[in-house]
This record gives sequence, structure tokens and C-alpha cells, in this order.
Amino acid sequence: MNTTTELATVMLSKKGMKELQKSISQLEHDRHQHIIGLHELDKTTGHDDRLERIERLARLEVIESDLADKKATLLRAKLIPSKRARLRVAMGSVVDLIDQQGRLISYTLVDSIEANPSDGRISVASPLGQSLVGKTAKDIVEWGSGLKANQLQLVRIH
Repeated sequence: MNTTTELATVMLSKKGMKELQKSISQLEHDRHQHIIGLHELDKTTGHDDRLERIERLARLEVIESDLADKKATLLRAKLIPSKRARLRVAMGSVVDLIDQQGRLISYTLVDSIEANPSDGRISVASPLGQSLVGKTAKDIVEWGSGLKANQLQLVRIH
């Protein structure tokens, strides 16, 4: 990762911020449990126990790395402003769209770090997200190319 990417601000929704904090808490708990397990293994001298210690150290290293990454992200994270102009789609907007079959779809536009389309959160960097940014209600949103072009109508921004 280059330095400019590492220092970039990450915009998170309240839900995304809570999920990140919960993930950090879980990793801290897991790290603590692994350290306790390692201390218990230090009291034994068998060959199998030494192999178990090596495996636990490797798992602890992965946990430490994930924890450091998430803490660094949290330091760069800022909440998406809740008071925003709702005339145009932007980061943090909740949009209601209608597909060509008349189905209503709602998405929240978020930073890619918390995107989860199955949970209704799409990245502003995704093809659909990029197509939505700057649009106003009643606009037709198109993304994709050629025969596979997709269309939705933006009906509401909130």
C-alpha cells in the first residue's frame, strides 16, 4: 500500500463505525485469549506442545496484523455527515431506485471499506455508486456497457 492510500480519510456511516469498533474489540479479545493459551503452553515441554506453540504464534501474528490494520483505519475514519443536501446523491446518501420490472431498491452509498450490497450498502467507487453520485431524483441511472447496460430510475434521496 502506498503512503497516500494509508493516509486517506475513510468516511464511514454510524453503522460502519460501530462494526469497525466491534471488530477491533473482538480481535483484542482473541489476541488476549491466544496470549493466555501461549502462557499455558510455556509450562509444558513436549514436542507436540512446541508445534502447537508455533501454530498459535502464527495465528497470533495474523490477529495482530488484522488488529493493527483496523486500528489504523479507525484513526483515519470520519463519520459521514448526517446533515447534508438531499438534492444530489453523495457519500452517505440513501437512495430509492426502481428497476425495469418496477421493484423498489434502496441503497446507502458508503466508502468501499464498509460496502455490503446484500445489506443495502454500496461503495461510491462501484460502477453503480459512481453512476449515482451527483444525480438528482427522477434521473435515470445507467451503468455497464453494450448489451449489458443496466438502468434504474432514481426516485428519492434521503
